Amino acid sequence: MTESAKQFIGPVTFQGLTRHRVYDHVFLDEKEGQIAHIDLADEADLMIIAPATAQTIARLAQGFADDMLTTVALATKAPIWVAPAMNVHMYEHPAVQHNLQLLESYGYHVIGPAEGHLACGWVGAGRMTEPADIMREIESQFSIQKLSGKKLLVTAGPTKEALDPIRFLSNQSSGKWVTQLLRRHAKPVPR
Repeated sequence: MTESAKQFIGPVTFQGLTRHRVYDHVFLDEKEGQIAHIDLADEADLMIIAPATAQTIARLAQGFADDMLTTVALATKAPIWVAPAMNVHMYEHPAVQHNLQLLESYGYHVIGPAEGHLACGWVGAGRMTEPADIMREIESQFSIQKLSGKKLLVTAGPTKEALDPIRFLSNQSSGKWVTQLLRRHAKPVPR
């Protein structure tokens, strides 16, 4: 948890709501031999920074390691997702756009921001993407990665399953639904 985040919600409240320990200081090594930011970085399957302020985005883009968030981000090999949230004019500023491009060039995934009413009263791009939408996007990417490089066989149409040597179960499926689904979503692989 960054110092800025603590201005919105206290670490104790956040810990109570999530039922997880809140790491808010780089030098919070409670066990002998523990290096908390390295342990967190090594244990992470993915890292989501939401909301990501202009300041956090700039610090990540420049490789700063001056708090728990940035040290974990620099130390992890896990995919990192960043969800920008700020005033529309801040978001549109060339420096912020440049920093987001830098993060993408490092392999970070930038999701959003959404457009709408902002906390500052302005309307435009700058709203953090809704958490459910962030999770859907991440899940879709992980699903694609799991299947990457795999060959799939998809069957469509009626099926006939033997119950015994005389009887069988069947359906009258045309296969049209699966065919349309594949046409819309699948990318054929050349053989």
